Amino acid sequence: KAFVPQEYWSITATLQNSHGAFEAELAKRNGETLDRLAIGNEAAAQAIVKDLEKSTYKIAALESKEVRKHPAAPFTTSTLQQTAAKRLGLSSKKTMFLAQQLYENGHITYMRTDSVNLSQEALDAAATWIKQNLPGDYALEGPRRFKNTSRLAQEAHEAIRPTQAHVTPDQLSASKDEQRLYELIWRRFIASQMPPAVLNAVHIDVEARTDGANTYILTANGSTMKFDGFLKVWPVKFEEKDLPHLAKDDALKATAITPAQHFTEPPPRYNEASLIKTLEQYGIGRPSTYAPTIAVILARNYVERQQGRFFPTEIGMLVNKVLTENFPEIVDVDFTAKMENELDDIAEGKEGWQKVIRDFYTPFAEHLAVKYEEVKKDDIVPPEVTDQICDKCGKPMVVKFGRFGKFLACSGFPDCKNTKTLKEAPKSSGVKCPKCLANEDRKNDPGELLERRVRAGRARGKLFWGCSKYPACDFAVWNDPVQAPPTWSPEDDAKKAERNLQRATRGKKKAATKEE
Repeated sequence: KAFVPQEYWSITATLQNSHGAFEAELAKRNGETLDRLAIGNEAAAQAIVKDLEKSTYKIAALESKEVRKHPAAPFTTSTLQQTAAKRLGLSSKKTMFLAQQLYENGHITYMRTDSVNLSQEALDAAATWIKQNLPGDYALEGPRRFKNTSRLAQEAHEAIRPTQAHVTPDQLSASKDEQRLYELIWRRFIASQMPPAVLNAVHIDVEARTDGANTYILTANGSTMKFDGFLKVWPVKFEEKDLPHLAKDDALKATAITPAQHFTEPPPRYNEASLIKTLEQYGIGRPSTYAPTIAVILARNYVERQQGRFFPTEIGMLVNKVLTENFPEIVDVDFTAKMENELDDIAEGKEGWQKVIRDFYTPFAEHLAVKYEEVKKDDIVPPEVTDQICDKCGKPMVVKFGRFGKFLACSGFPDCKNTKTLKEAPKSSGVKCPKCLANEDRKNDPGELLERRVRAGRARGKLFWGCSKYPACDFAVWNDPVQAPPTWSPEDDAKKAERNLQRATRGKKKAATKEE
């Protein structure tokens, strides 16, 4: 919420020689590397564009090398939950439910583990399947073993893997979701025992020299697949970028110089995968607690999920405020990790549980008793008197804060327990609607872009900004109009109408097919 976007510009040149064309991005000026924010406005960008338009170009440096990409270790609990969220769109709770079913039916090993170890039996089974089903280039000379990074991982435990490597996903008798998760586990396990993928990578520095004092360096990168290795079983998104034949000191011609405006964005909000990764990184919880932790913060309405990411609710921010102001030593991540370690020491017989609990609880109980007296609910969120009158007793209604956010309540409570839903006005961006401004009849009375949420469909809950004059004006944008000033032209409405027509046509065809 505190993030302030910054404007910056990038400049791309389309260059060509007799063998073809490619794009290179501006990287240096007069030997100094230009960081992302170095070109801060359009005027600075256009000055460089003018320089580049009258420059001569040549290849200053060319480096070609072979890059090897190695497979990841077989799954632990946290990496399974992270990957299932990214690739399959499964919640951590659903992932663990499906894994439990696969385990109970004997298809996979135990699904709560920190270990990446594989038994010799499992290594032999993977090697046998690879030799029998893939060409010889895909077999390793010897098994690949992975080193545990978790302090608590026990050497006797194994990673999550299929119990029988020869049972491929299409041979599994299970529900569709179980098959999808099994396929993820099976592919990760088999891929871990395959050779690395080999890429040919090319890096090019292009020198642009002007008649004046400035010299620029633009860079381009290319990559092509030489051998897919483990990627044959564990596919990832990879876009080959093939550059034309180039050699050092080759002269080039610029056919286009393109500046582009950008704005910095805040760090992304947590999704299930990144939150689990962070919990593991800080030592908070254990494999068995990641899914319940996420389930709890959702069930208690501390966060809400929008487009797969977690957004704090008003009650969540309030709880956070109260805890950090009054119990900072408990909500500190170092405290949480320390307590986890002490509980592990108790389990291993290194500490007595009575001492550990006493050392924590005695000062905590005293602190808690003091805060119960000091911290009052009305001090945290003072009731806000409104001009609305209670329709049951005639007393003023006040704004109060409950588990699900703000609501209207009678000031006569507890004698009168009347409550109502509080409907807050949409938040205005302060940006005028560009469509209204383009309309001669509305120039003097343009609408403002208001923050709204999609009410239905796949995008339900997603933020957008729409004109306050709706339905008279239907202009809307996804991007924050403060960060990226919106534009409008009559062609936009024509394209929108065409999209709506295509969507309606697809819907009719789908309905007709279903009826048939």
